[in-house]
Amino acid sequence: MSAPVTIAILAAGSATRFGGGKLDVEFLGRRLGDHALEAALELDMGQPLIVVGDPVPEFAGEAARRGRARLAVNPDADEGLATSIALAARSAAEAGSDALLLMLADMPQVGTDCLAKLVEAVSPGFPAASRHESGHPGIPACFPRDWFELLQGIEGDSGAASLLRHAKQVDLVVVPHDELVDVDTQDDLDLLKARHML
Repeated sequence: MSAPVTIAILAAGSATRFGGGKLDVEFLGRRLGDHALEAALELDMGQPLIVVGDPVPEFAGEAARRGRARLAVNPDADEGLATSIALAARSAAEAGSDALLLMLADMPQVGTDCLAKLVEAVSPGFPAASRHESGHPGIPACFPRDWFELLQGIEGDSGAASLLRHAKQVDLVVVPHDELVDVDTQDDLDLLKARHML
């Protein structure tokens, strides 16, 4: 898609299962959240939007100070992931974007190739999403402009998954399952680190 795309990295969670501060812990020489940021920047589609809560993760604050990303503070982050998605969709609409690429800041192995395929695959009326190991579509995913209103109406912590599962058509992008691992707990992070030491 050659028209403007808003890239939104969702980073507003409280990380209670991790013990807090998840996105600023070290993973392979940089902060965990920086991996998603770097993948987004490599798309060369302008500054990504990082949706944050309070407090703002260090990786996001530094990215904003260095002019590498824009921040959108979600005052309702405690109400679930859907509020961050709604904020991202509203920001994409206000920016006049034709598509919204949604990423999670705690998925450090998603590559730029996956993101580029999602942007290429999205079309009016039909989102493109990563095919997860379950076979279901999920994040990262790219939504066309005519989905922005739907994204602003979702609720709770299920994110966009329920919308994607009930969509008439979703272009599924096959991604190596290792890329789609997210870090929810310290054990998840330890396992990822161990894999990279093999």
